[in-house]
Amino acid sequence: MVTVAPCDTWAYALRLPHDPRAARVARMTVRSVLDSHGRVEARDTVALLTSELVTNAYRHTKGPASLRITALADGRLRVGVWDSHPRIPAPFGEPPQDRVPLAPVDVEGGRGLRLVQEYADRWGGWPLGDGPLDRGAGKLLWFEVGGL
Repeated sequence: MVTVAPCDTWAYALRLPHDPRAARVARMTVRSVLDSHGRVEARDTVALLTSELVTNAYRHTKGPASLRITALADGRLRVGVWDSHPRIPAPFGEPPQDRVPLAPVDVEGGRGLRLVQEYADRWGGWPLGDGPLDRGAGKLLWFEVGGL
């Protein structure tokens, strides 16, 4: 008799208000979800990269954002962040803008998407519609880490 073990797949979604605390809430949520599913090996990396995407959503839009954390059947974790701004930044866009340059050492910001480029196994982005920003337009940026 062959038994089929269920895949350890799951997904969580969180809507985040346009609030400076949204990145902290996203980090805490990711850590809690990964801890509860026994994925502590990926916790710090996923929390850091999630925080960077949510921070950018806050800094570059005036509206809410959405976060989705998904465990895929092959052991990878995928995190997607939707926001209302339509521009796809490097490294999520198409070449030749697919690499983020190093930020100058004397500036305070500009390192978040470089972190995604360095620590995620895969990443991408999609524009979502072409209507006004309050009608569902925007983008989805995602990254994946891990695998068993």
